[in-house]
Amino acid sequence: MGEVVVGLGVRPGTNAERIVRVVREVVGERAIECLATIDRRAVEAGVQGAAVELAVRVQAFSATELAEVTVPKPDSRTTAAVGTPSVAEAAALLASAGGPLIVPKCVVDGVVVAVAERVRDPRL
Repeated sequence: MGEVVVGLGVRPGTNAERIVRVVREVVGERAIECLATIDRRAVEAGVQGAAVELAVRVQAFSATELAEVTVPKPDSRTTAAVGTPSVAEAAALLASAGGPLIVPKCVVDGVVVAVAERVRDPRL
């Protein structure tokens, strides 16, 4: 199995400890390539701290980029709050370079997580 990309939707001020705990609960010990989220959350201390603890990078996308992705579970409340019907699922799909969504959006302890498998060029 390859690496996975974890899409995150978090409320402002969510701490790194909670994010890491939820990500590990959902992903287990699979190798994570990156955490992907909306640009306004990517710069928050909790998301940055979780990335450091997980030893991965953070990939940020604008609401416009995220809104262009078709997702299984769009949410009108998310659209009203941040201008896109999906953060976690859309970010995971974008960051995976077209990989399949292997864990649809789920909410654990207030953190929204979606997981996509990273597509790698088999010739590499």
